Amino acid sequence: MSSTGSATPARVHRLPVVGALRLGRPSDVWFKPALSVVAAVAPPSLLLVALGRLDLAAYTMAGSLCALYAHNRPYAARAKVLAWVILGMLGGLAVALVAASLTRDAVVLVTVGALLAAVQKAVCDATRVGPPAHVILTFVSSATLFVPQTLGQVPGHLALAAGAGAWAWLVGMAPAPLRPHGPERRATAQALDAAAAYAAAATRGGEGAAGARSAAYAAVHAAWQTLLAAGTRPSTTRDALERLVVRAEIALAAPTDADPALLHTWARAVRGTGRVPRTGDPRREGGVPPTTRDLPRAERDELLGVDAERDVPPRPLWTRLEALAPVALRTALGCALAGYAALALGAERPYWALVTAASLYQANVTLTWSRAVQRVVGNLVGVLLFAVVTPVAQLGPLALVLCILACNFGAEALIGRNYWLGSVCVTPLALLVTELPGYQPTGELVTDRVVDTLVGALVGFAAAVAVTDRRAGRRVERALTAVDRAREHAARLVAGPAATPAALEAARRRLAAAVVDLRATADAAAGEWWQRALPQERVVLAERAAHRTLAATVRRQGLLPDPGTSTHTHTEGASP
Repeated sequence: MSSTGSATPARVHRLPVVGALRLGRPSDVWFKPALSVVAAVAPPSLLLVALGRLDLAAYTMAGSLCALYAHNRPYAARAKVLAWVILGMLGGLAVALVAASLTRDAVVLVTVGALLAAVQKAVCDATRVGPPAHVILTFVSSATLFVPQTLGQVPGHLALAAGAGAWAWLVGMAPAPLRPHGPERRATAQALDAAAAYAAAATRGGEGAAGARSAAYAAVHAAWQTLLAAGTRPSTTRDALERLVVRAEIALAAPTDADPALLHTWARAVRGTGRVPRTGDPRREGGVPPTTRDLPRAERDELLGVDAERDVPPRPLWTRLEALAPVALRTALGCALAGYAALALGAERPYWALVTAASLYQANVTLTWSRAVQRVVGNLVGVLLFAVVTPVAQLGPLALVLCILACNFGAEALIGRNYWLGSVCVTPLALLVTELPGYQPTGELVTDRVVDTLVGALVGFAAAVAVTDRRAGRRVERALTAVDRAREHAARLVAGPAATPAALEAARRRLAAAVVDLRATADAAAGEWWQRALPQERVVLAERAAHRTLAATVRRQGLLPDPGTSTHTHTEGASP
């Protein structure tokens, strides 16, 4: 794609308030992390209650909270991700405990906490671990920085966290025997629903179609990544899911010919526990020669893009970390300044301000502002809830643990609708954890939390504004170049007479991934401040050209008839 089109003028960035607090739909699996964290936290905490050592619950809870991660991953991948999360949590906890045992200088401890927060943020973003990404890890390491320690106690405290982490790993893997393909089924269903929404929007016309198209391509791309992460062992269920994702891709290529009702029907059947709908190989129906019906499994997988996708090497971790340098610097600077400011105001728990700042940083400044609004509102309402819950929690150790469990469940059940709603339960949870070693005056805790929240939000957002991401525009240019090259390569294959099915599939998948990356990069850059105007027109033109090439590639593969030669019909049903 040439540099057709000029850069749009710099826009005035609006700071949303009401929009940032608007509630969305709950996640499809909101109950899974909510139940998992209760199952992970309850046994170690209740055991400590029975032993009369509830003061150690902060260390076991550090490991138990790892059960919040990787619920969207296939179980083969989840096992590895959870193990790395637990190791990362233990690493941050070890640094914090050793630092706490070597010095009580609050300035030094805040500095250590800020550096840890920056590392945790960068690594979690680069490896796409989340939600809840780095926030839980930062909360654990920052809180333990200010718990008095001796070097001799560190191994025992780490052992408690490791034991609870191992239990959290078992909790996270527990559903595998009952629903081994659950994550893949959910990802496929989301791709089908998103494709149906785009097909309906394209039929109606209007401005909403472009947004629905981007969301659908992102959902389909995510579904392929989930299926690829599920492993290489042959599976009839996974094969059927792959064919359904191909159906979603066909709907993206020809949305006005798609049947949204049928796509939704397939999505509902996939989400259930029954048999995955068998749709047949769409390439046979679209005009692939009959000789492909007897292809061996390996070649059929190539036609579905699985082997082709596995041949694409992942981006090196260092390249992803390089792009995250500005947000890592924002995190380090914002957390440090927030902690120092809290200390200057006489705060006894400056890590509250530090964690507040760490929780703000998103892909750009505009999203960071929205998170700051959500955090402040959620925390202010949360301290009121804490004041109501405290009399019950102070009835005894068992009552305190039960209140903590209820807050854990509520936080995970609500946070999917909006971050501020989940924070309403996270705030009393954090305050109740401070009472594990012993009860403290409620009024003092409430006052400190409100002050530290405001300090953390204000200073943290100021750091986000001050540390500019000048490379955002360059990343858009690189994403545009990647789309142009992928489109040109796919177009050459479409025009050539000797292109193999595997080569066409690989080219189509890479072009689709490049389009998804371009949209994500452009959206992130659009929310940054203090940068040159972005080439929005070039982005739109590149996306349109890429979508036309994707449709042509689908037709060249025989997934769709050529325009004007036949009629696209829907003759299949969905058997649950």
